[in-house]
Amino acid sequence: MPAIGYIQAKAFTSRAKLPLEDAAISVVDESGKLLGLRTTNSSGVTTPIRITVPDRSESQSPGAVKPFVTVNLYARAEDYEQLLVRGVQVFADTVTLQEL
Repeated sequence: MPAIGYIQAKAFTSRAKLPLEDAAISVVDESGKLLGLRTTNSSGVTTPIRITVPDRSESQSPGAVKPFVTVNLYARAEDYEQLLVRGVQVFADTVTLQEL
């Protein structure tokens, strides 16, 4: 039975981690299907995107399914290069925070 996990992005500039507002964040699955689209707020953070993932109980024995779903994250912002983060793991009942 599927479960739910979440992914949230935080975009910032420089090593000082200054928040980047209005960055467009797209989350796609491994086949390229769009799972969610968000825009960062004044703190550089998106609202969580809900992702269907395997239930934890399905991964408790050897050879079982992976306990996570792998997604790719695209970030676009004016005056910045597009950023792609591949292979972000999303687990059941967890908010995965991806810094950009």
